[in-house]
Amino acid sequence: MASGQLTKSSIKAWYEPRAKPPGTPPGIAFPIAWTILYASMGLASHLLVNAYDSAIPGSALKATADLALKMYWGQYALNLLWTPLFFGLRKPVPAFVDISILTPLTCALTYQAAKFDSRTTYLLAPYCAWLTFATYLNGGFWWLNFGPASKKGKDL
Repeated sequence: MASGQLTKSSIKAWYEPRAKPPGTPPGIAFPIAWTILYASMGLASHLLVNAYDSAIPGSALKATADLALKMYWGQYALNLLWTPLFFGLRKPVPAFVDISILTPLTCALTYQAAKFDSRTTYLLAPYCAWLTFATYLNGGFWWLNFGPASKKGKDL
């Protein structure tokens, strides 16, 4: 709840007044998209855990599921870090580094998880697509407001 208040105040004071890249959706799209994406991520993680728990110890399936779970928790940590970086600290460059690691990690997770449960692809592919778009939005926001396209070029 506190992080939501921090984000809300930062959006109004810092994000809204600044230039946005073309194609930036209206603000209402973000909570709707993230609600759906987090529900899909939760279901995908359930499928990952089930595959891990049901695999024979020492089997290739167990190793594949183990790697997928590690990738899942890695992407989840990066996901949770992005909002405090971007909105809390107002640091679009570190947030861009974060999301630039998060996006390919999540796409690799989607590929890895599909090896033992193809349903995870349908759950995680929209997340990969959204992260790709969010990476563009993050980079575009920096470019227009603090990068070469701006006159300030500071406040990174």
